[in-house]
Amino acid sequence: MTNSPNPVDISVVVPVYQEEDCIKAFIERATPTLEAIGGYEIIFCMDPSPDRTEEIIREEALRNSAVKLVTFSRRFGQPEATMAGVLNASGKAVVVIDVDLQDPPELIAEMYEKLGQGYDVVYAKRRSRSDTSWSAKLVRNPLYFVGYKVIAALSETDIPRNTGDFRILSRRVIEELRYLPEGHGFLRGLVAFVGYKQTAVFFDRVERSLGTSKYNQFWGSFKIAFNGLFGF
Repeated sequence: MTNSPNPVDISVVVPVYQEEDCIKAFIERATPTLEAIGGYEIIFCMDPSPDRTEEIIREEALRNSAVKLVTFSRRFGQPEATMAGVLNASGKAVVVIDVDLQDPPELIAEMYEKLGQGYDVVYAKRRSRSDTSWSAKLVRNPLYFVGYKVIAALSETDIPRNTGDFRILSRRVIEELRYLPEGHGFLRGLVAFVGYKQTAVFFDRVERSLGTSKYNQFWGSFKIAFNGLFGF
């Protein structure tokens, strides 16, 4: 995939890995919100997946030219896939969101409206979450807690708590990210680092209803914490 010479109003970057059950449902649910905003593209970015994820995305791309795909030759991980999608996006605004619909695509409209009020970054902040399993409590939450605490102590970068990568970025933030020397994909840390005017919208995160996550809780959380600690 190459950047379009004619930028759309909004790009939606969706990292995926073994998500064949979610692709069609995500497109169907997100499309009305995106069409109401204007010209759009949905960029699925993925490591090689052993299921039908890539095949389904390519089928959907034949039906809808707004659906696009960024792939790697081998598995690099979700943070790197996300960053590749962001840097390939042509939109005047760029959203990052998970495919499993735990983050509501309808919230994108409110986030986009905030950009029009002069903000460059609008991140979705969880009021509550009903998806916290015992494994998350034992593994992910402690790693994130320690990682954020150490980052706050060792740097001037303040990463908002109770947020993930679900956010919308203005084009000038994307261009700042493009020229940063950091090569990893710790998006939430890099976005906090570049500054600009930022705000939050709030939502309640629901349980996953489609498929099962193939995300390795320990390794994924450790990698994010590691990148956050040593990336600044």
